[in-house]
Amino acid sequence: MRNLLKFLLTLTVALLLMMAFRALAFTIYSVDGDGLEPEFIKGDRVMVNRWSYGLRTGGNRLFSYGRLCRQPMKRGDIVAYEYPTEKGHYRVLFGRLCALPGDTVYYNGEVGLVPGLANCADADYYWVQALNEKNPTDSRQLGFISEQRIIGRAFLVVYSHATDSSLVSGYRNERFLLPK
Repeated sequence: MRNLLKFLLTLTVALLLMMAFRALAFTIYSVDGDGLEPEFIKGDRVMVNRWSYGLRTGGNRLFSYGRLCRQPMKRGDIVAYEYPTEKGHYRVLFGRLCALPGDTVYYNGEVGLVPGLANCADADYYWVQALNEKNPTDSRQLGFISEQRIIGRAFLVVYSHATDSSLVSGYRNERFLLPK
């Protein structure tokens, strides 16, 4: 009985540590669309560093939003961000940071930036854009993305699996542990 309790305690601690690591440090998300081709393709499982810009805190009714150990976001970074759906849930999308707070953005079919002029991109809002113009879901449709919604920087394709393949086949070996 004593050995069983030790085993259950060890298993519980391991699961709690794994959940804390996943929630606070790194998370793997699946790429569902083709907006970032050829950098990321549909079926890629991408690791996102939640600490890349500082750990998000609060943002709910109890605590106000903030970031611990805040780091500046850089133009050109590929980020994962949350976007609310009609049902009140959040969908995770990927995009490249094109405009930072303080940049002016004008859009007439093409995005133009005027760095350093405070206008459209007020503090804590970013313009996120897809690489592939075919069917993008980015700031051209969604508007500016709040810093509060940015999860972190995508930095590694852990593995890739074709969505139309079975569980045991369809893995893309050339995309295994592919750094970005």
